[in-house]
Amino acid sequence: MQVAPVRPVHDTANAPAHRTAGAPARGSVSQAVATASRTAGALPPLPLPPLPSLSGALRAMETFLLGSGQRTARRNAWTAVLEDRSRARDRVETQHVLEAVSDATSHAT
Repeated sequence: MQVAPVRPVHDTANAPAHRTAGAPARGSVSQAVATASRTAGALPPLPLPPLPSLSGALRAMETFLLGSGQRTARRNAWTAVLEDRSRARDRVETQHVLEAVSDATSHAT
């Protein structure tokens, strides 16, 4: 019974012919590093990340300067302000509708 000889991993003399030019032989770490360093300069530069918005920058400063309790209180207060403004707009709109209806009925009689 004959056993087939085992090729060592670093043997590049018997590498398959279908290997592309510049590709490292299997197990050849130094050739892989050399190839990677040659092609690294050929890659296009990565785009810069977008600049943060003003609100994002302010929120980051708020996070940095204020504790979580103050931050929550400030957000709750701002939410209340927005709700008050919305109710005020609704009140004015309702007042205009009521005035228009009362003017229409007073002219009709």
